[in-house]
Amino acid sequence: MVNRIILASKSKVRKKILEENGISCLVKPSNVDEDLVKKSLLKEGATPDIIAKNLAELKANKISQKTNEEMVLGADSIIELNETIISKPSNREEALKILQRLNGKKHHLISAVCISKNGSMIWNYTDKAALTMKEMTIEELETYLSKIKDEALYAYNVYQIEGEGRSLFSKIEGDEDTIMGLPIKQIKNYLNTL
Repeated sequence: MVNRIILASKSKVRKKILEENGISCLVKPSNVDEDLVKKSLLKEGATPDIIAKNLAELKANKISQKTNEEMVLGADSIIELNETIISKPSNREEALKILQRLNGKKHHLISAVCISKNGSMIWNYTDKAALTMKEMTIEELETYLSKIKDEALYAYNVYQIEGEGRSLFSKIEGDEDTIMGLPIKQIKNYLNTL
């Protein structure tokens, strides 16, 4: 099994998941302009699943072009509500609006991962989880947001399932690792074949 990988992401949660599963990683963020790529793919009629996969692949390929024979893991997560992508908030006002849109509704969180080597994808996996948010008052949503630090809010979208975010949901269907942005079982299964 491969037990070292380059992570093309600055996500502390993804790094922690890898390390907790015995995979050491060197962090090299790809700095891909995700919004630009999303807009372009949406114009072409791409589905949220395809967008997440393409972003994960783009991130992994970008870093793996600069590394020699090393495996690079790229990842992307997208929130989808009624076939519409919900982007990360850039301020607390946007975060509240996103929570109001999700309030009392079922939405999907799509996580895609890609492993690249020498600038090309060699493996990928996409998974989807369904989350149903409780019906909450504006005051409850504001109280929730007041507990979330800026860094977490802007990096991981409006909820973190491993922390305060769990309290937002009445029902969670799917793999928690997928919801946290890294379906680790499938990654380990692939790395075990090498």
